[in-house]
Amino acid sequence: MSETVALPPSTPMPGMATVRAFGRTVLALVRQPAGAIGLFGVVFFLLLAFVGPSFVLLDVKTKLGKEYQLPSSEFLLGTDYQGRDVFSQIVHGGRDIIIVATTTALITTAIAVSLGALAGFLGGWFDTVVLAIADIILTIPQFPLLLVLATFVRLNNIVLLGVLLAALGWPALMRAIRSQVLSLRQRDYIEAARCLDLGTGHIVFQQILPSMTGYIAISFTLGMINAIFLQVGLIFLGLVPLSGNNWGVMLQLAWVRGAIFIKGGLGYILSPVVAISLLQLSLIMLARSLEEIFNPRLRRGN
Repeated sequence: MSETVALPPSTPMPGMATVRAFGRTVLALVRQPAGAIGLFGVVFFLLLAFVGPSFVLLDVKTKLGKEYQLPSSEFLLGTDYQGRDVFSQIVHGGRDIIIVATTTALITTAIAVSLGALAGFLGGWFDTVVLAIADIILTIPQFPLLLVLATFVRLNNIVLLGVLLAALGWPALMRAIRSQVLSLRQRDYIEAARCLDLGTGHIVFQQILPSMTGYIAISFTLGMINAIFLQVGLIFLGLVPLSGNNWGVMLQLAWVRGAIFIKGGLGYILSPVVAISLLQLSLIMLARSLEEIFNPRLRRGN
């Protein structure tokens, strides 16, 4: 007689839980009006910045006699002070803005989450040193410090700019993460993990931080918003080299060339302003919806 062999139960792939959680979050966002609009806006600007340049060529040719033209079928958003198409500049100008914002948010979140979680869990001298460094950075106004640093450091690299912004932006998030870890480390499952001697790294990064995923995602989004403000401000003041294609560069050149005082230049100066504002508005709506999803007390009807 043939024996029946019991097959071992199938184990899910390691990344399936993350994929399912991401899918549930996206579905919850789509079900909310603000979340759907914010998600659509973010996806739209990502496609515009990274896919759009493959279909829309950048207009770099000076056209005499076509300066500051109003929007038309030939030039959807009008022309600039050299007669170049503003729409093509908008399509090609979002990439650097998004890269700097994402780089800043990634580094800021990584530093703040790691230091905040370890400081809150370990306490002692490590907590004291981290808090002291954070307090020193928090007492220095970010934007004036960036103005001073820009006179000594040539910010001609978007990654360097993102790293610099992140180096000044982590303390506030670190303190928030630390305060939450101070509360979570008193939970029963953390005490059980300590009794089993699972190790600090395992407890902090596999037990505590996964329960704060929602808060970390919201902080990452807010970090991008703050980075957009700072980098556009630096570019507008001329403290970042005016090279490449960038909405901030467009805004600075439009202001310097006096587009605001020319009837046909309104589209040139408003286009980057509207693009930056809509990107930030999309991120704000996305962060608000994520907060409602991950924080049950903020859900409507409760």
